[in-house]
Amino acid sequence: MSHPFSSLSPDLVMSAVESLDIWPAGEPFALNSYENRVLMFRDDDGKSWIVKFYRPDRWSDKAIQEEHDFLQELASQNVPVVAPWRDKAGTSIHYFKAFRFSLFPHCPGQAPELDNPSHLFAMGELLGRLHQVSANATFQHRPRLELASGVLDAQQRVLSSERLTRHQRRAYEKVIQKVHQQLLKHSVPDNRMIRCHGDCHLGNVLGRDEQFTLVDFDDCIMAPAMQDIWMLLPTDDPQGWRSYLSEIIEGYEESGSFPSDQMVLIEPLRSYRLIRHSAWLVSRWNDPAFPRAFPWLADSGYWDQHIRQLEQQCLQLDNPRWLA
Repeated sequence: MSHPFSSLSPDLVMSAVESLDIWPAGEPFALNSYENRVLMFRDDDGKSWIVKFYRPDRWSDKAIQEEHDFLQELASQNVPVVAPWRDKAGTSIHYFKAFRFSLFPHCPGQAPELDNPSHLFAMGELLGRLHQVSANATFQHRPRLELASGVLDAQQRVLSSERLTRHQRRAYEKVIQKVHQQLLKHSVPDNRMIRCHGDCHLGNVLGRDEQFTLVDFDDCIMAPAMQDIWMLLPTDDPQGWRSYLSEIIEGYEESGSFPSDQMVLIEPLRSYRLIRHSAWLVSRWNDPAFPRAFPWLADSGYWDQHIRQLEQQCLQLDNPRWLA
């Protein structure tokens, strides 16, 4: 079966970039990216760029433009993000053959170290600044995070793939039902939704020393502020999380009040992500990048492990450590 990027050859990438009168000095280097195709190159002036080819039929042009405009707004308010390059007409979404693509200045750096208190403080400060700006408007074309319905959608995609044995299907349906019932208790009112990065894990934060930049807003979404915070907290240190959190809060409150009332959402958000991640892998399996990167998904043992993980997550939903 043909996949969305089957015709995205190195020559096509070069031609797409050159169509903008930017001239690569050598062949672009592919970076780790699965949903889209992302490559780095240096132009003939020595400047480093990132070129991003969007997965066809995933986002509308309006949704992509809304992401770009959000990044421009954040940059104008001195929030450290990487806004897309725009041509003389102010255009940031470009078209070549069957593809939409954008260019971004390359942002060098490394991920923060979460066992470093000054890095935690800096991350809290960065997210506080982000949320102060993002709360000033709403997305009109980007998704809204829906915990309960999102889990049911993921369940349907997993079960329709026919990857699970009969026994695994029964166990999976049972644990999803438990999680769904818990998530129904945690609907978030519209007035607590803000524009969020949406995928704020360490791989999307780059910097040096204590200066960090948020990158890859491809999953930006209307969500509670905690969506951008919880992935910075440890899952394997049930006693030490308070010290992590105190540093993040201190940095966050340089800009505004920390959303302490949303601590109750941490385990629901984690459950949602675990379930949606497996469904995402299943739904993208016809793209050859996925079997190469995630070969264990084809192993029946993966689903046994995933179900056990969700059963453990149900215990956390019943007795969340973050409220102890």
